[in-house]
Amino acid sequence: MSLELPDLLEAACELAPRVRELAPETEDGRRLPDELADAFGRIGLWRACLPTEAGGPDVPDLNLLLQTLRVLSTADGSAGWCAMIGATSGLVFAYLDQSVAKRIVTSDGRFCTGGVFAPSGKATPVDGGWRVSGRWSFASGVDHTTWLSLGVLVGDPPHARGVLVPTSEVEILDTWHVSGLRGTGSKDLVADNVFVPIERTFQLIGGTPQVEDTFHRFPLFGLLVLGVASVALGIARGAIDDLVALATDKTPSGSRRRLADRAHAQMEVAAATAELAAAEAFIIHDVGTIYWDAFDGEDPSLHDRARLRLAATHATRTAARVVDRMYELGGGSSIYSSNRLQRAFRDVHAATQHMVTAPATYELAGRILLGVETDVSQL
Repeated sequence: MSLELPDLLEAACELAPRVRELAPETEDGRRLPDELADAFGRIGLWRACLPTEAGGPDVPDLNLLLQTLRVLSTADGSAGWCAMIGATSGLVFAYLDQSVAKRIVTSDGRFCTGGVFAPSGKATPVDGGWRVSGRWSFASGVDHTTWLSLGVLVGDPPHARGVLVPTSEVEILDTWHVSGLRGTGSKDLVADNVFVPIERTFQLIGGTPQVEDTFHRFPLFGLLVLGVASVALGIARGAIDDLVALATDKTPSGSRRRLADRAHAQMEVAAATAELAAAEAFIIHDVGTIYWDAFDGEDPSLHDRARLRLAATHATRTAARVVDRMYELGGGSSIYSSNRLQRAFRDVHAATQHMVTAPATYELAGRILLGVETDVSQL
């Protein structure tokens, strides 16, 4: 079945009200409800970053995918995060032999992948493949996956590689008791001497995709960090919407005027809207610059890759500031569990804690923009 990204965006917009309606259930259950996991699969989200040969989009458009993630995250940050992880985890299939990738994707009608790229496991070469053991944290959305990509160390001296294993072959530990993004089910995984055929191993850092399409010429880690930024932008957009709805009814204590009639609220909402739109425009511009170079078969420059990481980090941290201001404007109403602003506050600050959008990435981008030698292996 052909996958068209404009259709995916339209389907996500239609699904968003249900995502919003189920947000309390997602939060309370600390995982994405099966209904939404099935719906995301049905509209093609889990295949959005797969190579075309393995069932991915025929006409890839990265900005359309990022917009889809923003729409779902506006409805619920946890659901948007799961959507982001499930979609972008498909990138690793470009690093496999495509006959193997296609066989894996089509072997299960419920195909969905996730995992953890950090090399927290150890792989021992054996006849025909590797034996893998280890423990990995932050496996978002693992409860609805069928396949997992896991980072391992292999060789002497050890170097990072990746393995692809069925979810059924690892143990899932319910460790996800957190403040923000509660509904992502980002649990720990344990593998104990799991055999992985050599055909299901891959090299991400320094590796070469086995396909020639635009998605997979795009910087891998750049695309992953754009996913995080898109979720944060969506959460912030939702916070503005929720504050606007609250402000039309709320009369602050000690005042006779609605919150919407107060100059301070008007200025804050306007400024926040502008800042969020500007951060989004930065991403759209720089994605376009690299994307069309990739479409023409050109590798992105180091400078452009640094700007992309800068745009994503800036967007994530701008989103957090916007949510903070909406939360403060909401006053005492914001602290109630029935108010979506408190969830947005917790969720966006969980997103800022991800290593790919941490403040240190400003230093990484700055070193490159200033021409200072630095490690760019994960840029």
